[in-house]
Amino acid sequence: MNLHALKLFYEAASRGSVTRAAEALHISQPAVTAQIRNLEQELGVALLASQGRGIRLTEAGEMLHDCAAKLFALEQEMDARIADYRQGVQGKLRIAATYLPANHLLPGWMAAFKQLHERIELTLTTANSRSAYEKLLHYEADLAVIGGSKEAPEGVTREELLEDELWFVVPAGHRLAGALVSLAEMMKEPFIVREEGSSTREKLLALCRLHNLAPPRVGLQFNGPNETIRAVMAGYGANLLSALEVSEYIRQGAVARVQVDGVRLANPIAVCRRSGEELSPSAGQFLAFAKEQMLSLDAGNDGNDGNDGNAG
Repeated sequence: MNLHALKLFYEAASRGSVTRAAEALHISQPAVTAQIRNLEQELGVALLASQGRGIRLTEAGEMLHDCAAKLFALEQEMDARIADYRQGVQGKLRIAATYLPANHLLPGWMAAFKQLHERIELTLTTANSRSAYEKLLHYEADLAVIGGSKEAPEGVTREELLEDELWFVVPAGHRLAGALVSLAEMMKEPFIVREEGSSTREKLLALCRLHNLAPPRVGLQFNGPNETIRAVMAGYGANLLSALEVSEYIRQGAVARVQVDGVRLANPIAVCRRSGEELSPSAGQFLAFAKEQMLSLDAGNDGNDGNDGNAG
């Protein structure tokens, strides 16, 4: 069926006049009439009949007009939805993230973003860095937010959002609480560590190798950062933790930071995307929003180096 001819028929039938349809569509009346006649020949039925200066619909014309009304209403809806998608008003955004950003950054950002963009569907999957990259590359995620590494696999473009730090912490009443010590002194303490393959564990061991020190004794081992923090809070061992994870506990006096002379360990957090591909409007808007949130976070952290209370 010729959809252009159907559109002309629909407009003429809706206005009750070929002349008015031609004026509204800025087409000559003979052209509209010719297209409707062609449509009637194509369908093998009469659609319009003359009635004074206007027209009336035949039974077939009424049937076709009702169907056309639904079709062109759907066309308008499609146009509107595509326009909303293009402008970032409507869409879906899937984010894969490692533990730190998934627990300490993204929930707040996503909630605030959702308040501004109610019609964008947001989902967050927490995974290790390898799995998050796989989800991104296999089109199971639109963005990946990765903490703890400056490396990215082939096909992934990485943009750093912030540079977190890793801090040494001990129980609040520990003899090293708030002290400035050497790395060798710090390594004499029993450590609570994450599982093998953890980025913080690897950085701790790499630091020891760099300074020709034996690795610390592993007092306890856990698979999650919450468990390691709570073990320190309970009064045992030292730990190397993200400043984002532990700063609130330091402010509360639940644990204390130890300053280690000459040691500063970066813990970058980056947003990753597929290389060479344009972000969807929803993903682009969220990335811009996340950068705005980072500016606010940086402004709020000015002058706060985690040395409140027992942190020294």
